[in-house]
Amino acid sequence: MFTGIIESVGILQAITPKGEDISVTVNVGQLDMSDVKLGDSIATNGVCLTVVAMTERTYTADLSLETLKRTGFVDYKVGDKVNLEKAMLPTTRFGGHIVSGHVDAVGELIERHQTGRAIEFWIQLPQTLAKYVVEKGSITVDGISLTVNDIRKNAFKLTIVPHTAAETTMDNFSVGQKVNLEVDVIARYLERLVIGQKEEQPESSVTMDLLAKSGFLN
Repeated sequence: MFTGIIESVGILQAITPKGEDISVTVNVGQLDMSDVKLGDSIATNGVCLTVVAMTERTYTADLSLETLKRTGFVDYKVGDKVNLEKAMLPTTRFGGHIVSGHVDAVGELIERHQTGRAIEFWIQLPQTLAKYVVEKGSITVDGISLTVNDIRKNAFKLTIVPHTAAETTMDNFSVGQKVNLEVDVIARYLERLVIGQKEEQPESSVTMDLLAKSGFLN
């Protein structure tokens, strides 16, 4: 589990094919690795990866074909920058929102505008995810917990302050760029709860015709 508060920007140091899968080695930049051990999770551009090998400044993780299909990793290259966050602890200050590290889909940056010192981004997302995105709600973009400031049919707007841009990869975002998206998991649970209640509701045998015959309708 993560919070979407980025701890460091790393660099993809190696991408190694493993049949249909790959493994990646990431230079962690300023990330503190002193408490990381094999088997730990590190969110890498929003994708929860398991550490299978490590040094003081790098870690290696395996990515399955399923992960490649669902995330931007299929197009990543050696030298690309990635947002890093270690799994949260029970004592961690909860500065963002609940992030699972399970990417829902890949979105596309369609607009970028400078507004004062802030940057406004419009990101297009698959229609199937649009229902989970609401104004002033939370969304994860390449692992970053962000607030949605406006929505239109299949797109949402983000307003990024200078600190967020400087501490993440967002300062280098350009139109046409693909990004990993994870919608707010609470919205998904609420949807499932409502659907489950509807499925459990027995179909009523009371019809308008029955009510009329019973004298309830004039």
